[in-house]
Amino acid sequence: MSLRSLLTTAATAGAISLNAAHAAPSAADLNFDANHYVKREVELRGQRITVRAYENIVYVAKPVDASLQAMNIYVPDAYFRGERIGAFTAETAPIFLPNQVGGYMPARPGSLDGAKMPGPPNRPNTIAEALLRGYIVAAPGARGRTNQNAEGRYTGKAPAAIVDLKAAVRYLRFNDARMPGNAERIISNGTSAGGALSALLGASGNSADFEPALRALGAAPARDDIFAVSAYCPITNLEHADAAYEWQFDGVHDYKGISISMLDFKVERKEVAGTLTADQIALSNALKTQFPAYLNSLALRSPDGRALTLDAQGNGPFKDYVKRLLIASAQQAQAAGQPVGATAGVKLEDATVRDIDFAAYVRGMARQKTPPAFDALDLGSGENDLFGTEQVKARHFTEFSLANSRIAGATRADAQTVRMMNPLSYLGAAGATNAAFWRIRHGAADRDTSFAIPTILALTLQQQGRPVDFALPWGVPHSGDYDLDELFAWITQITRTPAAER
Repeated sequence: MSLRSLLTTAATAGAISLNAAHAAPSAADLNFDANHYVKREVELRGQRITVRAYENIVYVAKPVDASLQAMNIYVPDAYFRGERIGAFTAETAPIFLPNQVGGYMPARPGSLDGAKMPGPPNRPNTIAEALLRGYIVAAPGARGRTNQNAEGRYTGKAPAAIVDLKAAVRYLRFNDARMPGNAERIISNGTSAGGALSALLGASGNSADFEPALRALGAAPARDDIFAVSAYCPITNLEHADAAYEWQFDGVHDYKGISISMLDFKVERKEVAGTLTADQIALSNALKTQFPAYLNSLALRSPDGRALTLDAQGNGPFKDYVKRLLIASAQQAQAAGQPVGATAGVKLEDATVRDIDFAAYVRGMARQKTPPAFDALDLGSGENDLFGTEQVKARHFTEFSLANSRIAGATRADAQTVRMMNPLSYLGAAGATNAAFWRIRHGAADRDTSFAIPTILALTLQQQGRPVDFALPWGVPHSGDYDLDELFAWITQITRTPAAER
């Protein structure tokens, strides 16, 4: 029998439905009202819990789009009776903050009635899973790159989405004394672009860079740093992602993938396949040569202190380190009964993964994107769209693609906006409060971005002394929330551990 959530809504005496039309609140309306809720019964795997649902709470005083700049908050009813759920009480329960963003598109608040995107079908609802474990869930919506107002101006271009998530955190902190849950234990979660935003939220806490935009929205007067980050396949470090992609897929000329778009918040997938043209191969070669210099400029080291570098051909200790991550993942899968010996490049002896031929493994994966993978020369990528302006739909965001652009009059996003979308800009930076704990997952079968991108993020965090739980799960494609038992076990463990010094 497949896992599922069975939900029934039961309004109690005095409880008020919050599904009415959105109205712009005043600053005073940013006070959380514990009396405005509906009750819901959540059943999952034979377990049942009653929760109070506070839905469609607009989290800023001056919203641009109140249908998106809103949050659904779910609280186990037991906390209002002074009861415990597992290790948690109303005062100690962590606040789980899952965003619903995919492709930097507009995202509605997450709810008990729908699964988040992207991910496998027939998966248990992440919010329901969190509630059963005693977490408070605050699921914010956010503006996205395609939003337009009545005058046709774009209202969700970078950095709108991260500004909205910061405003949601400020709302929770502002109301910490008015609602159950511990606002010093906010754990963000997201997948793909949502994973990148989760990481950015954790890296850029309280940075003054975002203050003007937050003030313009009437965000609550509170901090916006968070306790921990869960990021699945984060599509981040966009200004270097093209070079990283060609470093990994060097020499792989056939591509096969899926183009994902959203229409009315519904995911649409379209298969694409082909072979790189001579011009595209030349672009790939040119981008690949950029990556070693960038990687070496980071001065990364492995956990045992070894310098992780690349030579001009893209080989060296950094590639070896990525390969070791894949070997560890393959060995774990093999030990768990998931045969890996038939996978291209894997060298298996007596149930032990002895080595992985990286080039053969990558060829077996197959390329998904044509070069440049993110800053498209025709301004046709979602990331180009992300870096548009109120008047301009899309812009380049790298010097390479601007120089090779096929669009007459194309422009490049300003450096500050690009910087504000990269968590690496804020890790260890003055004025930014970085999250204390991090969990990063990027599937070993994920072709949306290079293995190098999440690896760089994890290594940077480790070098700054942040605990990082990082892995490349074997056989997992571009997706998230596929290991909820492990995710919530991690959250429970870190919330019992004193936070690192900030």
